[in-house]
Amino acid sequence: MRHCIYPGTFDPITNGHLDVLHRAAKLFDHVTVAIARSSTKAPFFSTELRLAMVEETIREIPNVSATVFDGLLVNFASEQKAQAIIRGLRALSDFEFEFNMALMNRHLQPTLETLFVMPSEQFSYTSSTLVKQVAKYGGDVTHFVPPIVATALKRAAEARGHID
Repeated sequence: MRHCIYPGTFDPITNGHLDVLHRAAKLFDHVTVAIARSSTKAPFFSTELRLAMVEETIREIPNVSATVFDGLLVNFASEQKAQAIIRGLRALSDFEFEFNMALMNRHLQPTLETLFVMPSEQFSYTSSTLVKQVAKYGGDVTHFVPPIVATALKRAAEARGHID
């Protein structure tokens, strides 16, 4: 079985993430969306809420599942018996970071491949950070995120007066 890991913080998951995920689901027998607890970032949404939003958005994709992981991605991928890591590349600015990460992962686990997937042009500028900034000031994010995420962002903005 060809299995890949699609890792990220997914804080929150965007339509760009989903576009990359749909592409990966066509290439692999199974895709695991691996939500990083992220000790280096301070996610806006809790791990549990991020997982719930991802699970809601992938229900219709039969060969995709979601889980949370801690620690090194290559260790998690080995535990999952995955052959590859999928990473989305939106722009040239993503490439250097992703390239360095892929080389480090290859050094740590030589049998694990990293594949870069470009989203559709309409999502090439969409990021979780930008979506949160738009939502923070009451902007419409419905074009950029699944409905469950738009609702969660709106609730967060209303509850806090804004999103940090």
